[in-house]
Amino acid sequence: MAIVLGANNYGKSEVRLVKVTRDAERHDVCDLTIDVALEGDFEAAHVKGDNTGLLATDTMRNTVYALARNDPIDSIESFALHLVEHFLDAGPSVDRARVHIVEHPWERLAAGGTRHAHAFQRGNGGNRTTTVTGDGAQHEIEAGIEDLLVLKTTGSGWEGYLKEQYTTLPETADRILATVVEARWSYGPGDIDYNASWHAVRERILATFGDHYSPSVQFTLYRIGEAVLEARSEIERIRMSLPNKHHLLYDLSRFGLDNPNVVFHATTEPYGLIEGTVERSAHPVSAAGDGVGAAQRSGS
Repeated sequence: MAIVLGANNYGKSEVRLVKVTRDAERHDVCDLTIDVALEGDFEAAHVKGDNTGLLATDTMRNTVYALARNDPIDSIESFALHLVEHFLDAGPSVDRARVHIVEHPWERLAAGGTRHAHAFQRGNGGNRTTTVTGDGAQHEIEAGIEDLLVLKTTGSGWEGYLKEQYTTLPETADRILATVVEARWSYGPGDIDYNASWHAVRERILATFGDHYSPSVQFTLYRIGEAVLEARSEIERIRMSLPNKHHLLYDLSRFGLDNPNVVFHATTEPYGLIEGTVERSAHPVSAAGDGVGAAQRSGS
């Protein structure tokens, strides 16, 4: 049986870039973590130790900083695309390049209702992400959000589930629902305002999380995905990962106290993990046959 090299790639990860745009009266901060991965004809390096034609990963790091000097970084998607195109041209043995960027938000300090021109604090509300992949003929652009912590103190339950010999969890129609949203969505072709689209998706996620009763995290995942696709025609599909950050009602009866759904133990592990993709179907479903969507809407 012959032994051969399978799929492989190499690159530079965790490249930390901070760029300050200095206007006369106002500074802006762009704080990014960038991963670069290249695919191509790298068999000689693996099998023969021949590095001819291989771009050093140190060069990849330097490239990120050099291109950032003159790129306005209007959006992380456009900067990622710039990097992909450069690496495809720079590496003679590179067939495909992938760049993943995480943008870490900073917010201006404010005093007396006035926002500071050049002083910031680390923002919250989720990191912005993008992954751009290209092979010279076409490219794929994916955007996303991660570390978006959301919680609602009611409007969630867990009932009617399968019960067998090892089931101990009691049913409830009123529980805390908390999760850390990680969502990634794929853009279709066309001229897209990536900044406006990302902010619109984030707002749709937040609004939808709180606008319904959640009989399960699965239900909420689908409802959010459906809302995003209905609102944003440029998005083809969205995939979400929603860990269920459990808040367990603490038993105070041993202390002679009641607990009318007010004191909880917030756990970190283990936790339920619900993941799924909501996408556009090539075959529209009639209202009568809309099994999942119709059932979920009636249940909300």
